Amino acid sequence: MLDWTDRHCRYFHRLLTSETLLYTEMVTTGAIIHGKGDFLAYNEEEHPVALQLGGSNPQDLATCAKLAAERGYDEINLNVGCPSDRVQNGRFGACLMAEPQLVADCIAAMKEVVDVPVTVKTRIGIDDQDSYEFLTDFVSIVSEKGGCEQFTIHARKAWLSGLSPKENREIPPLDYPRAYQLKKDFSHLTIAVNGGVKTLEETKEHLKHLDGVMVGREAYQNPYILAEVDQQIFGLDKPIKKRTQVVQEMYPYIEQQLAKGAYLGHITRHMLGLFQNMPGARQWRRYISENAHKPGSGIEVVEAALAKIPKELDV
Repeated sequence: MLDWTDRHCRYFHRLLTSETLLYTEMVTTGAIIHGKGDFLAYNEEEHPVALQLGGSNPQDLATCAKLAAERGYDEINLNVGCPSDRVQNGRFGACLMAEPQLVADCIAAMKEVVDVPVTVKTRIGIDDQDSYEFLTDFVSIVSEKGGCEQFTIHARKAWLSGLSPKENREIPPLDYPRAYQLKKDFSHLTIAVNGGVKTLEETKEHLKHLDGVMVGREAYQNPYILAEVDQQIFGLDKPIKKRTQVVQEMYPYIEQQLAKGAYLGHITRHMLGLFQNMPGARQWRRYISENAHKPGSGIEVVEAALAKIPKELDV
């Protein structure tokens, strides 16, 4: 998620689940090719991790995919789902659903230069082009002519004008049955669903019909939902980490990043929801929010915030 799932966030989430595939925030081809920073930087601990690209030029996407594969990313994902104005102005995101042949060309160009999976995240439709036939035509062209074998379907259509990105995540109704039907009609493809999933029980229900589930905002706002994914979804026999344990396991990473010049608040902002609905959660959030941004703030801020959680809670 743009501006949210950065490398600090992904490191934190990886402490909660070893098996879940993590996605970067969407990175544009222009940023990677022409930007001054290292937009492909990530922590080795993040694997398995997918790079989500934004772009519509096959050659530029191929260049970026090759760079990402050389850096060790486990998957390259093309974003055909983001509806924001700045994305449309760059001719990528959800507006590309109207150009399935171009998307197919983009996928084919990337697949030609990398050995890792090249996948697509898309909506079920855009504007008034929201029939099931529109969706199946898109998937048919991108899979048959582009060679894409994996699709993540955000089970809402996107309005390209008139709604903000936030409204586009809430107002268009969810249509999970359409994603289920897509899997029936394209049984040879790997189909995952995204949008509105808030619990592992819901995840299990979707997995009766589909190959995967992408959880976005709920995992960010209530990250402890990830703590039982390895056990409940992947069937691993290992203890479930306590919340306090996860915080303490972040200490070495925080100190390492601070030594490299990172700001504490850039790391801890991703941890604010860890104690959601628990005693002391508000004090935890408040203390970090009020202190992590101060000059020179260090690990002592997190330790003091953790002390706001009642010790008698085995959390």
